[in-house]
Amino acid sequence: MVLLVSKGLGEFCNILLRTGSLEFGTFKLASGVLSPYYVDLRLIPSYPEAFQLTIDMYRSVIEPDLVKRVQRLAGVPTAGIAYAAVIALNLGKPLLYVRKEQKEHGREKRVEGLLQPGDKVLVLDDVVTSGKSILAAAETIRAEGGIVDDAVVLLDRQQGAEENLRRKQVKLHAFTTMRHIADKLLKLGTIDERQHKAILGQIIA
Repeated sequence: MVLLVSKGLGEFCNILLRTGSLEFGTFKLASGVLSPYYVDLRLIPSYPEAFQLTIDMYRSVIEPDLVKRVQRLAGVPTAGIAYAAVIALNLGKPLLYVRKEQKEHGREKRVEGLLQPGDKVLVLDDVVTSGKSILAAAETIRAEGGIVDDAVVLLDRQQGAEENLRRKQVKLHAFTTMRHIADKLLKLGTIDERQHKAILGQIIA
């Protein structure tokens, strides 16, 4: 896993706060797990300056060697698609996106975009919890003949995704982790000890 937690971490925390992307309460995640907090990075594209900054954060994780190794980028629905589209354009790489469900009309595709057998594809999402969504996308792309060895996210919630992905031969690259976010927000005084403890209580890795 790649972690960049220097000055960019504080900037990312500020974005979460400014855009209202971090909430506390009781939330059911896509994995089915209940969580005392929720990170909704789908809000960020509505703030152009914050969106550009997060795109730069993604770019800092995607090393030049990784760019050279892949032929295409694939966005995970739904949140990952907006980020993947901009990054693919910036990198000059063709974009794919994976449907949650197969179309029941037209060409009945699960992978939208041009994918050739043997193409190496970098999968991109916003937040990862268990890795279920990324794995589903990777398996769909593999079923269509693509090769998926790597996935990139802004935030790893540290709830098993890295190990789950590793078992399926997918290496996870993350800009930062929820532990780093929680520690930084506590230091900034924007969350209290109770909220900090609630976040850390979700971490299993």
